[in-house]
Amino acid sequence: MSRPSKGARLYPQAERRHAETGDLLERAVWVVRDGSVKRSTGVPVEDDRCAPPEAEQALARYLAEKHTPPREGHRPLSAIPVADVINIYLTDCAARQARPKEVAQRAAALQRFWGSKSLAQVTGETCRAYVAKGGTRRQLEDLRAAIEHHLREGLHREIVRVVLPEKGVARERWLTRAEAARLIRAAYRYREVQKAQLTGRRSRRHVARFILVALYTGTRAGAICAASFEPAEGRGWINLETGVFYRRPAGERETNKRKLPVRLPDRLLAHLRRWHRMGLCREHVVEWNGAPVRDVDKAFRRAVADAGLSADVTPHILKHTAITWGMQNGMTKEDAAGFYATTVETIERHYWHHHPDYQREAAAKAGGRSRQKPDRNDRNQREQTRTNVIGLGRRTTG
Repeated sequence: MSRPSKGARLYPQAERRHAETGDLLERAVWVVRDGSVKRSTGVPVEDDRCAPPEAEQALARYLAEKHTPPREGHRPLSAIPVADVINIYLTDCAARQARPKEVAQRAAALQRFWGSKSLAQVTGETCRAYVAKGGTRRQLEDLRAAIEHHLREGLHREIVRVVLPEKGVARERWLTRAEAARLIRAAYRYREVQKAQLTGRRSRRHVARFILVALYTGTRAGAICAASFEPAEGRGWINLETGVFYRRPAGERETNKRKLPVRLPDRLLAHLRRWHRMGLCREHVVEWNGAPVRDVDKAFRRAVADAGLSADVTPHILKHTAITWGMQNGMTKEDAAGFYATTVETIERHYWHHHPDYQREAAAKAGGRSRQKPDRNDRNQREQTRTNVIGLGRRTTG
């Protein structure tokens, strides 16, 4: 009896060397294995226990290319594969999301667990089993969105509930100024090693420039990497004359991830003008070899490691850091909400405790010595008034 197929999955393929000379013939890479099919992703293996996001994207693309899901209504839930529901959502909706690459990564993670299941098997029990195996609430939110899109398209009729776990505690990680300096220094000073020799190739300086823009403005990584110095379709842009960063591209709909314009601090504006003048970033804010970069994730992770920082330092941590520093410098809640493109409620909930005025008056009054003398409190005053009235009555009747 033949073994059941495990479905498409990522597999770390070991490097190949010449049997006699030991020369490297093929580096270790992540491949997509699907039965007898094997397709290289081109992504090198750095840790064979965990596939990087780039490999997950390649798997998601393979799954989308492999199968065109049917769009037929009036089918029972047991006849509708969850894999089809996810692929339809990717085809119809992923490109309109603020970060389609991350949507594809989460879809690949969903496919590994749900790909062989039907919509009828989406229950509270299977949702909890997914979380127990390492699935996240955010991934299940995407599954819920995919099922709701499938329902709106008329491709099934019954209600399918995705049970979400409780929200986790918000991350408190932010960088101290010393940590930020180490990170910038690690990216700026890095030199490539080729054939075991240190070269003069400085291949991470664009990451150092990205970090500075993120720390000064609190802008999300995707908006920084997409920004140019001239208005363009699908991109935000920086006006180097007026010093305003228009973070939301013209025509893009507003989402929960707000992209309000921000006035650049003088120091950052001076940096940007100098970089532009020197040709370090001719058309886009973050460039590598004269071309824009889609993201800095891989180079950022390596700079974090070189700086000796923990792996939880991601590009998004820079936004938390910027807002935290703004609070520590005494910025008002209203100014911070506008400058960092968030809401006053978010500032109050997650960042206000860093402000020097946070509970200042309450702390000054808590546990302090009363300014009133013991015989002048309200109770003593009431008793004194009562005594005076009685005494006055006695004198009047006497």
